[in-house]
Amino acid sequence: MTLTFTNRTALVTGAGRGIGKAIAESLAQHGVTVICVSKSADSCGATAAAIVAAGGKAKALAVDVADGAAVAKAAEELLKEYPVIDILVNNAGITRDGLLFRMSEADWNDVISTNLSSCFHWTKHLARPMTRARWGRIVNITSVSGIMGNAGQANYSAAKAGMIGLTKTLAREFAGRSVTVNAVAPGFIKTDMTTDFVNNPEVSAKILEAVPLKRFGEAADIAAATVFLCSEQAGYVTGQVFAVDGGMAM
Repeated sequence: MTLTFTNRTALVTGAGRGIGKAIAESLAQHGVTVICVSKSADSCGATAAAIVAAGGKAKALAVDVADGAAVAKAAEELLKEYPVIDILVNNAGITRDGLLFRMSEADWNDVISTNLSSCFHWTKHLARPMTRARWGRIVNITSVSGIMGNAGQANYSAAKAGMIGLTKTLAREFAGRSVTVNAVAPGFIKTDMTTDFVNNPEVSAKILEAVPLKRFGEAADIAAATVFLCSEQAGYVTGQVFAVDGGMAM
């Protein structure tokens, strides 16, 4: 099956590295104009430059997604340039791991703001033009930690579980306007965020005991699922959570 996109524009948060970068590049390969967002101008700039060098269409936008006012201002400016952002991929995320009794309030708030509240802000400011156009795709990149929980990640798991609840609610709210909202839940994926345990033979062996496929995933695996959900062909899929995790959450 060939996935099709018709003059679409996408915004991908956390596009400067890892999963977000892979998603941005994959969408661009399908002819989508991609707005690459990250807190670092250098990282999102590098992704956008690589897309353009490969013949795609992209621009970089440095925004702290945890800052609701900054997101609102960025969205307002974007909608002056683009009549509608057709595709929104909420991927930006951080970790501040620690057992609950050792977790600071700042560590809790930073993760909730970056991982969950950012989805609220971007969707609130970009979804209305989608509903008016009666076409839109929103994909939230959550985690198996939001499905199963994970010791030492109370903040991260809560944020990712919240993304799932938000996904299902918005899917119901926007369905009447042909805007789909889905989530992709990665398992253990090889990125710079997971380098420490992926490259530690003892730790990685223990982790892979819980993965039926007995290997770590690649950023391209998440990008493939996300790009499908953003395509014309996924118009009858909404409110779903797709675990791309090697079978962990079966």
